[in-house]
Amino acid sequence: MTKFTSDRLLLFGATGDLSRRMLLPSLCALDAEGLLDPKIEIIATARSDLDDQGFRNFARESLEQFLPANRRGGMATFLNRLRYQPLDANQPEGFEALASKVGTPQEGLSIFLSTAPSLFEPTIRGLAQSGLAGERVRIGLEKPLGIDLASSKVINDAVSAAFPEERIYRIDHYLGKETVQNLLALRFANLMFEPLWNAAHIDHVQITVSETVGLESRVGYYDDSGALRDMVQNHMLQLLALVAMEPPVSYDATNVRDEKVKVLRSLRPVKTGETVTGQYRAGAIGGQAVPGYDDELGKDSDTETFVAIKAHIDNWRWQGVPFYLRTGKRLPRRTTEIIVQFRPVPHSIFPGRSAKMAPNRLVIGIQPSENITLSLMAKVPGLDRDGVALRAIPLEISMADAFAGPQRRIAYERLLLDLIEGDQTLFVRRDEVEAQWEWIDAIRAGWEEQQLEPKTYTAGSWGPSAAIALAERDGVTWHE
Repeated sequence: MTKFTSDRLLLFGATGDLSRRMLLPSLCALDAEGLLDPKIEIIATARSDLDDQGFRNFARESLEQFLPANRRGGMATFLNRLRYQPLDANQPEGFEALASKVGTPQEGLSIFLSTAPSLFEPTIRGLAQSGLAGERVRIGLEKPLGIDLASSKVINDAVSAAFPEERIYRIDHYLGKETVQNLLALRFANLMFEPLWNAAHIDHVQITVSETVGLESRVGYYDDSGALRDMVQNHMLQLLALVAMEPPVSYDATNVRDEKVKVLRSLRPVKTGETVTGQYRAGAIGGQAVPGYDDELGKDSDTETFVAIKAHIDNWRWQGVPFYLRTGKRLPRRTTEIIVQFRPVPHSIFPGRSAKMAPNRLVIGIQPSENITLSLMAKVPGLDRDGVALRAIPLEISMADAFAGPQRRIAYERLLLDLIEGDQTLFVRRDEVEAQWEWIDAIRAGWEEQQLEPKTYTAGSWGPSAAIALAERDGVTWHE
């Protein structure tokens, strides 16, 4: 298929929370920097009964609230690009009016579908029947893409009936984050790391995604999902795949995603004893009292808000190296980090009690701050009668300081631009999604078989004590 840049962008769910907070600010920022083609038109659609000017007013309010003032240059020009067509996806006749509003794209059409999963099938069917699924149309799909492997296949089959795989862009917004993309640069643009990036030199890997928030506005979705489906199935497994993948032949969509799939297919089935689930009870975050999960939900629930997993990748590079995954809500701080713990030096040449050795550790901070820290051993200045005094010191790179010029971007800026221009490298392929769900479904099946119930933990703590024990029985301490 010939690669093309779209001259029209169609946003579904355009009055929703994602659009207000992420999509409209991202598009406005791209426009302000001249990264959008001056000819591109943006057509928005949702159930809200608005006209063009009504939606522009909505967009202006969203931009003033969620986009920093120094990134709103040319906002008036951006707002003039916007047009709006109301649509109820369950009423097929509405798609004819939408198609009329969109018109026939001369260069191509990109569609961003951010709707409830129940609307995927009628929306795809409506697009196909109204002529909005032609050869020069591509579609971006926002998660969740199902609640298990079976439901994921139903959604993917529905999309595939109208769009071939090369025109489907499944979105995981973590892949749009600068530091996540920097994982590939760190590994494959620096000769010093690749010879050490294997079981012979790495003791274990930790991946933590912690949140301080509770349910917020996601009550219905989250209670049906839980931490395993909400975080581990997509974001955390994508991070794991990027850490563990083999060097691709080149940085393009096919080669990068081929290597990620190999990792996901190499994941060993997890035993129930290698997982810990938890649910927060009332506590305090930042000195402020917060309610427990059941209190926020308004009913009793056995949905997990915390998961810790000890995972293994059964291939040549990673045999015997545990990957510890941890995610949860109402934890002490908001952070996403990858910790690569190297093995100890096999023999210390330094005598004395002060020569305490610590293994090297690489910490990749993804959010809220983007930084890379490498812990190295160094001699403490001065004289010591007991021998050579050693201490671990950090070599730290702050992305904000190292690249002081560029603004910190919203992850969706990269993804929306790639959708418009037709680059699938940072999007998730169907076989990736299905490999992820297959692994996750097996974990959930084990929980159900063992009738596992979440252990309680106090909001503001780092989860159930069993999660600490999961790592410490291997002599590993979670990085906090």
